[in-house]
Amino acid sequence: QVHLVESGGGLVQAGGSLRLSCAASGRTFSRYAMGWFRPAPGKEREFVAAISTRGGSTRYADSVKGRFTISRDNAKNTVWLQMNMLKPEDTAVYYCAADRAQQWPPRGYDYWGQGTQVTVSS
Repeated sequence: QVHLVESGGGLVQAGGSLRLSCAASGRTFSRYAMGWFRPAPGKEREFVAAISTRGGSTRYADSVKGRFTISRDNAKNTVWLQMNMLKPEDTAVYYCAADRAQQWPPRGYDYWGQGTQVTVSS
């Protein structure tokens, strides 16, 4: 079991930056691939980015590629999402998630945080 808590959301103007954090409880954080998601029209959740257990592999949605960067520090039980060149369409609640299956790329996620709101004004 892992408990995830996101932070770092807020209000920013278009073109600005935010850095989201996701802090995980427990001593097994390094065993989980991690991902970030946000709701999207017609979908429950839209994939944003994912990172493998040791951080050696990453994946991004086309809509954020080149603007967002996912990273992690297993010693700090934390994963981040650096968001640059933000657009109004990036406005959403962002959720981090953990996949315990130790597979890459992740096919499903087992644990979810409560989300952090990101609002981008035009």
